[in-house]
Amino acid sequence: MTATPTDDAAERAAESLAEPAADRTAGHTEHPLARAAAAGAADPGTTLSTASTGTAGTASGNDSAVAPDHDHAALHSSVVDWFDTHARDLPWRRPEAGAWGVMVSEFMLQQTPVARVLPVYEQWLERWPRPADLAAEASGEAVRAWGRLGYPRRALRLHGAASAIAERHGGDVPKEHAQLLALPGVGEYTAAAVASFAYGQRHAVLDTNVRRVFARAVSGRQYPPNATTAAERRLARALVPEDDTTAARWAAATMELGALVCTARAPACDRCPIAQQCAWQLAGAPAYEGPPRRTQSYAGTDRQVRGRLLAVLREAEAAVPQSVLDRVWQEPIQRARALDGLVADGLVEPLPGGHYRLPRG
Repeated sequence: MTATPTDDAAERAAESLAEPAADRTAGHTEHPLARAAAAGAADPGTTLSTASTGTAGTASGNDSAVAPDHDHAALHSSVVDWFDTHARDLPWRRPEAGAWGVMVSEFMLQQTPVARVLPVYEQWLERWPRPADLAAEASGEAVRAWGRLGYPRRALRLHGAASAIAERHGGDVPKEHAQLLALPGVGEYTAAAVASFAYGQRHAVLDTNVRRVFARAVSGRQYPPNATTAAERRLARALVPEDDTTAARWAAATMELGALVCTARAPACDRCPIAQQCAWQLAGAPAYEGPPRRTQSYAGTDRQVRGRLLAVLREAEAAVPQSVLDRVWQEPIQRARALDGLVADGLVEPLPGGHYRLPRG
């Protein structure tokens, strides 16, 4: 099965481009699917929950009653056909990537652009082609190999997941959604994504790109709510195709559509395969009228200081004295706070005599 989505970091970043749930655009025209999803509010089917890596869940049999097939069959065929022609050839989408390659890509692609992920992904899989290979190394080696992908706690979480896979599942990434969800560092989004993209299972996989596609195409709004809502989860479940193969393809296709065409800043509606069905376009593409959208800053933040400290430690073969780390940032209080945070997060190990290194555990 082809593997998972990709996107711009700015688009996959945590809800930085959304509107609040209470905001409604004047003159909004609601798509029939949105009404159908709202009508299913009392549906007792499987729910979806928000996780640190995104929002996703398992589509239950009851969910298909929320919106009848004839309402969304055209969306399925249009988007999947477009994906068959325009999907990027990425290593984690190739059959040889396997479930471990899919899982590694999912961890790396969180809030990180594809161009930055590609070289690190390839080096990672060359060094650790199976979970047991990574589990056999110290966690600090995972942090070192993570390089400058950012959010390095993901490296520790991936190492923890690899260790659990080696211990509990004989070194093979488990197929069952519940088993995936039980792995350390794996949330609802990642569990559903791996089950769908690696094993071709039927799950609603809902990330920022998909939420934006659904907000425009079905709900008629330029951006989704600030936080994932129950209505979005119901709608995502309602739109999942009935058969596993098409459902997995649909999940990857909607993410790719959001990454390449239905982008946050400059949607290419003239190239969109569902422009004629898009509720936002049919409503005249009403502009966003909510509060200013959040943007993520980096310069001068603790994140920048943490990154500089880790860069020194990644390059060092031996423990690094405090005096060397003091040179990376002039402001002592912020520098100390960033270093303390790295220690607390398990990314840095303090040693006697004021020395520091990447963790050996």
